[in-house]
Amino acid sequence: MRKSAADRFRHLFNRSLVFVRNQNQQYHHPSPLRSLSSMASDSPFPVTAQNINPQVLKCQYAVRGEIVTLAQNLQKALQANPDAHSFDEIIYCNIGNPQSLGQQPITFFREVLALCDYPALLDKSETQGLFSADSIERAWQLVDQIPGRATGAYSHSQGIQGLRDTIAAGIEERDGFPCNANDIFLTDGASPAVHMMMQLLIRSEKDGILCPIPQYPLYSASITLHGGHLVPYYLDEATGWGLEISELKKQLEEAKSKGISVRALAAINPGNPTGQVLAEDNQRAIVEFCKQEGLVLLADEVYQENVYVPEKKFHSFKKVSRSMGYGDNDICLVSFQSVSKGYHGECGKRGGYMEVTGFSPDVREQIYKVASANLCSNITGQILASLIMSPPKVGDESYESFMAERGAILSSLTTRAKALEEALNKLEGVTCNKAEGAMYLFPRIRLPEKAIKAAEAEKSAPDAFYCKRLLNATGIVVVPGSGFGQVPGTWHFRCTILPQEDRIPAIVTRLTEFHQKFMDEFRD
Repeated sequence: MRKSAADRFRHLFNRSLVFVRNQNQQYHHPSPLRSLSSMASDSPFPVTAQNINPQVLKCQYAVRGEIVTLAQNLQKALQANPDAHSFDEIIYCNIGNPQSLGQQPITFFREVLALCDYPALLDKSETQGLFSADSIERAWQLVDQIPGRATGAYSHSQGIQGLRDTIAAGIEERDGFPCNANDIFLTDGASPAVHMMMQLLIRSEKDGILCPIPQYPLYSASITLHGGHLVPYYLDEATGWGLEISELKKQLEEAKSKGISVRALAAINPGNPTGQVLAEDNQRAIVEFCKQEGLVLLADEVYQENVYVPEKKFHSFKKVSRSMGYGDNDICLVSFQSVSKGYHGECGKRGGYMEVTGFSPDVREQIYKVASANLCSNITGQILASLIMSPPKVGDESYESFMAERGAILSSLTTRAKALEEALNKLEGVTCNKAEGAMYLFPRIRLPEKAIKAAEAEKSAPDAFYCKRLLNATGIVVVPGSGFGQVPGTWHFRCTILPQEDRIPAIVTRLTEFHQKFMDEFRD
């Protein structure tokens, strides 16, 4: 059963390299490539959809796709007429954007950023009464490291040396193994780092990247944009989205039999959209698999602070590989981190980094060349990346308030995850695995045949049909599972756990009432 499901998925993916809506293309808008022939060839514009890069046309990114566009239109309608719908607001549960849903920033981080952005404050006597002593001290240290003492200046293309030193020290403290600051590349969030590695590794459509299914659409989008081939490996929903090495081996061998040169394996831990946290022995098996097969291990670890169950703990792949005795000469490993997730949720500041280990000096030069073409990442994001890896310590004035803010956010996320998981599992035909980490739930919905036929009549995937109906009835925005990949014939949606805790009961009520009416309407 699993083999045939995997075969169906690969067939559909490889046919157009459009992952997000690929398995149900007939349910959505016509394929951009198919519709080109119907466009006027005598367009007055020199650039048309017929002559742009076809990879751009093929690329899709579901978390900001069709459902979100509909939500934005509804929001405009509500702004023009607050009584236009039965709900009074749009609740965006489609993307991991914590501060847009009410999460407050960490005080220490923002104090340091404010002082770095306007260092003249450091010389004012009033500053002592407005900012904590350790934020002032940290800002002095950072300003001295910034070129020209100005956050508006360019930096070294890998990032400011002193900030990379701080991050490297934080990684050493986390893992218990050495980290070289020259292995750190600071980026505008983790996404540009992922694109940089895809650009490096993918030479043609015959180069493949092993990706989990379900996956975060950044991977399918970046692989498509850079002209590569996504090689899917299925996570097992029945075992809490488990990752089986036998599945990796099977997919690798099948790709090889088709002439695909698999270059790397992407592992997302904690998982997005699935929320699972990998066990350390599972990580060891993944490391061993990559070493034996000569694959680059792309470790997406942006949710490393988001673990909600006591029986699980985050372990970086760097720590796991080093504990196995593997060093730079044994395995190519790229680890991604971001300021957008965790307890900090600073999405708009666009900060992050990748730690690049196990590559030869000549390849390292090429990675640096690509980074140089982008000049540098923004300085504010660089500062934040250093702060999350070096927060206040015991004895610092901000330590207690920092720990209280951090603890409150993570505790509340744990509560919200559990509340939404329990609510979803009470819905007819819905099952939802526990969110062990990250910021999402990915429930499976078993839709009545009448609903599936109604979706077909609207040329929509059944899960997208459900999500659109949910949006129009409640104002709640979630993303259909077809945007992340799923075993063909199953339907899911991704929902964040980010709405503030006091709003969860109302969201659960809206969702429950909608689902009951939906099932009654389409009951077989």
